[in-house]
Amino acid sequence: MSRVSLTLLILTLGLSALLQPSAVSRAAAGVSPASQALCLPGVYLLNPQDCLLLGPSGYMTQMASFGISLPLLSLPSKPIEASLGEVPFSYANLGDVPTPVYTSLQDAIAEKNAIKTIEPGGLRFVSYVDYTDTANGRIFRLHDDTWVRVSSRVSVPHSFPGGLELSRTPEHSFGWILPFQPEIETRRTPGYNAAEYTGHTLEQYQVVQVYSSRVVNQAEWDLVAPGEWVEARLIGRVIPNSTPPPGVTNGRWIEVNLFEQTLAVYDQGQMVFATLIATGLDPFFTKPGLFQVQRKLDSTPMSGSFAEDRSDYYYLEDVPWTMYYDHARALHGAYWRTAFGFPQSHGCINLSPADAHWLFDWARVGDWVYVWDPSGNTPTDPDYYGEGGA
Repeated sequence: MSRVSLTLLILTLGLSALLQPSAVSRAAAGVSPASQALCLPGVYLLNPQDCLLLGPSGYMTQMASFGISLPLLSLPSKPIEASLGEVPFSYANLGDVPTPVYTSLQDAIAEKNAIKTIEPGGLRFVSYVDYTDTANGRIFRLHDDTWVRVSSRVSVPHSFPGGLELSRTPEHSFGWILPFQPEIETRRTPGYNAAEYTGHTLEQYQVVQVYSSRVVNQAEWDLVAPGEWVEARLIGRVIPNSTPPPGVTNGRWIEVNLFEQTLAVYDQGQMVFATLIATGLDPFFTKPGLFQVQRKLDSTPMSGSFAEDRSDYYYLEDVPWTMYYDHARALHGAYWRTAFGFPQSHGCINLSPADAHWLFDWARVGDWVYVWDPSGNTPTDPDYYGEGGA
């Protein structure tokens, strides 16, 4: 259905509900019951005295109170190029057991003379250039001409299609339906107690505009279309704010919202890009503050551990489109992530490969990175944080 058709449908529904005013509604409109003239279609900031604020005018005024203008305005955006997500590496998962590394295929087949062992962990991936099928199984050759056995080859996930390029700063907040489930159904009113389902469903990662928010029974709800509400926790929202954070001096900054798990890019006061991210999971929070891009690397290895028993050890080869901004904390592509919009990392800001590539192409060394948590739940004491990690 086109937006023009949708707008006409909305007005028709509004008319059907509002064209037959009761005596009570006439009185509320501030006119005598004898007056039958309807106000001309439009938005009335003040209650008119010479016409009935009903029908199209009443509906349009009601929608305006929620920040909705009719006809509905499209989000000034377009998806980023899908080709940005084409990573120039092939990856394999090592599984979670110790992995011997060999200098020759023969040693790998015989499983002897290992030069090192990659310690166990739940997040371990290698980048390979080739593999050979042998009588003793498939063995992979890495970029440094060493050989290993792997658990499985992997494909870079594409469940999240990536962020949006914007031609200007949007008038409303917007966001993505988070992948708690394949789809959710909107409600006619905010809240779970007396709300009715609309019959309209939204798919995971579908983009919606947020026109208004209300708190009902301590839960926040977002209005995403006329008469359609979604609980706010189900949306990863971008809240436009073109005012530079204190300290930004060149008009270019990357805003990271830890509460919403979103990232927005501003260039000379205009939002030009936005997407979902995955930041540090408790207790490995992503450190709030104002930073600058320090180094840009097309790809880089990452490994480390923070737990005393090293149970959280990770080993990641050829992490693509990496930009370090605070010691070991970086913005980078995360080819191992299957979902975004949730804290998951060791402190870095994880993006889909396509988003990381877009950001890498846009950013320059010295550009600002502003990390904050509007909920106040992330520790702000600098002594809490170490070097950070993937």
